Amino acid sequence: MQKRVITAVVALAVFIPIIYVGGITLQLAAAILAVIGVYELFRMKGLKLISFEGILSALGAVILVLPRNPWFSFLPINTDKWMLFYLVVMLILGLSVISKNMYTIDEAGFPILASLYVGVGFGNFVSARMDNDGLIVLMFAFFIVWATDIGAYMIGRKYGKNKLWPEISPNKTVEGALGGILSAVVVAVIYLLIFNAQTYFNHSLFVVACMTIVLSIVGQFGDLVESAIKRYFGVKDSGKLLPGHGGILDRFDSMLFVFPIMHLLGLI
Repeated sequence: MQKRVITAVVALAVFIPIIYVGGITLQLAAAILAVIGVYELFRMKGLKLISFEGILSALGAVILVLPRNPWFSFLPINTDKWMLFYLVVMLILGLSVISKNMYTIDEAGFPILASLYVGVGFGNFVSARMDNDGLIVLMFAFFIVWATDIGAYMIGRKYGKNKLWPEISPNKTVEGALGGILSAVVVAVIYLLIFNAQTYFNHSLFVVACMTIVLSIVGQFGDLVESAIKRYFGVKDSGKLLPGHGGILDRFDSMLFVFPIMHLLGLI
């Protein structure tokens, strides 16, 4: 427990100023986190990041994370950066030709999916901070995820009886999941009232509270997805970067799902 607390304090001391400053500092930090996330996925599968497909997968994730301006301003004005990502996809698929079919489309699917999973998640994290009110929006997402995690743990530990998905995560319970949703809504409403944050989302307090329920569920689902990935590969943690906490994917698994859905809901 002491190791977890120390790691959390150090991580927050580094991370919070980066979030506050935003801009290029945050974008570069998110790109680094994305590369680490890709590395952790490759590591779980027993692959090396320092390989042709590994470097391309990391590059694809970075392309998806960094905003078009200023990073890809060299592109023709009507060209989206997704075309750069697709170039990476073509190069990975081209390995089947270069290797004379020794490298298959099934094998190519993993690095492409890894870069999408990590890149889109952290890319929307960057997008959430880019507006003038981005800090309010970004912290709203973090508070939802943190409240969900804490509420699910505390209520699940005290009242949990019915397993939520024992094949994937044996310790999670239905009661804990519902408690996490309730905690997220309570924290979100308090946050919205204190900062009058509903004005930033162009929705009423009730609508944003309803969206919070969706985001809390999505965050818990993202957690389960990462648990399923680890269970499939037979590992306990995605990495060892954060002592007592595991890897980057262990800490950002919910965020990687929440931020894209916030974008889909028009909150980003």
